[in-house]
Amino acid sequence: MIVNTNIASLNAQRSLTGTNNAMQKSLEKLSSGSRINKAADDAAGLAISEKMRGQIKGLSQAVRNAQSAISLIQTGEGALNETHSILQRMRELAVQSASDTNTADDRTKIQAEMDQLAKEISRISNTTEFNTQNLLAGGLNDTFHIGANAGQNISLTVNAMDAQSLGVAGALVDTTFTNTNTAVTSIATTSSNVSGYYVSATKTATAASAVTQSNALGGAGTAGVGSYTGSSDTTFKVKITGTNDEGAGVMEVTSAAYSTDGGTTWINASVDSSGAGSSTITLANGATLAVASDAQNAVDDTYTYTASAEYLSFQLNSAANGGGTRIGSIVKAYNNESSVQIGSSTTNQAVTVNFAFATVKAAIAVAGTYEGDQITQTSTSSTAATIGANGTVTTDAVAYKGVDVTTQANANLSITTIDNAIKTVSQERSKLGAMQNRLEHTINNLQAASENLTSAESSIRDVDMAAEMSTFTKNQILSQAGVAMLAQANQVPQAVLKLLG
Repeated sequence: MIVNTNIASLNAQRSLTGTNNAMQKSLEKLSSGSRINKAADDAAGLAISEKMRGQIKGLSQAVRNAQSAISLIQTGEGALNETHSILQRMRELAVQSASDTNTADDRTKIQAEMDQLAKEISRISNTTEFNTQNLLAGGLNDTFHIGANAGQNISLTVNAMDAQSLGVAGALVDTTFTNTNTAVTSIATTSSNVSGYYVSATKTATAASAVTQSNALGGAGTAGVGSYTGSSDTTFKVKITGTNDEGAGVMEVTSAAYSTDGGTTWINASVDSSGAGSSTITLANGATLAVASDAQNAVDDTYTYTASAEYLSFQLNSAANGGGTRIGSIVKAYNNESSVQIGSSTTNQAVTVNFAFATVKAAIAVAGTYEGDQITQTSTSSTAATIGANGTVTTDAVAYKGVDVTTQANANLSITTIDNAIKTVSQERSKLGAMQNRLEHTINNLQAASENLTSAESSIRDVDMAAEMSTFTKNQILSQAGVAMLAQANQVPQAVLKLLG
């Protein structure tokens, strides 16, 4: 028997130490709920589970990214819903203005509302934002990261939705008139596209037209028409009654009647025979005919007069080429008129010229051809937003006016223009809606992936409480037994005392 080395005690101590270490690990797992609390617990499992944790957290963030993207889309789509409503109202106004039951004043009021609606479309485009990002100005080109790994993203681009980009904005037109000759009194623009033009006018002094004697007794002859001041070229039948008291073979007109329908209806005309060798007949509409006396005529005769009035010809000339480019056809303005529209209303380039016939005529008589009244017009166009770096808006969109509905023709054209704008907004909203649906499916997929990956990570990292509790109980019993056995082992050397006694 030996006393210096108690092998049984050492063995019991070793077993008890191992049991206590196992108990400590079980306590650590049971208290934390994790099977792996440090790399030593399961080095490979730790590496695998940490990679899974990165994926799980990435998937969770991707879900939040997709949800934020949906919020962005809903913000933009909600604004476009209002833009659609505005365009529908603009179309309604265009249809209303396209009917000639509206007066020019009515169309002015319709245009005023149209202008305000166009401005509101651009305001919506300028101010619709999400997290300080402008959505509808045309600079949005966002990438949404919707996966746990690099490169797992989708992109969304939203086109400019302001009034100019949609084609429903007009120009703000300022017109000034430089009158180089007092013959033309003023110019009123009747459209928005006239810019930098001259008004040219020439005088046509028509010579007296022939008077055909339809029932002359002494053979065919002619008499000159000294003047005719009507509002258009026309044909008259004039029935003359007269006497030969001014000398042999010379007739003096005592009464006259005229017909504009070939002799079916006759209208009395006043006669002035104070002039030597001719008489002046004044028709009911203010036109005058100077009828020369005719030695061959009987005292009761009927004449057919083809009368051409004196007129001015106006035309709109482009100032770009020194007035050489003509816009629209030549318009005749007779001497009982004081205004005329020239240019081309079909191309939205027309002006109304107010003039004094006698003054223009006098100016032309001196200068040969009258061409000196100038329109200087400034068109300030509506604009889309200016986009800078990273899609930021450096200049807001501006709408000065809405699409032109001030005439029947323009209003009719505007209906098609607004239809195209409605179609453009519809396409953009459809794109946003499709992207939202896609993101909702993406969220469902991400959540399913995260759930399954979390389950896999749990199987590696989380402790089985029931199994671990069984292990802990076993080790607890072993620990108690070990302590008891260690006590017994420590008692064995005491047997030597009996030998010594």
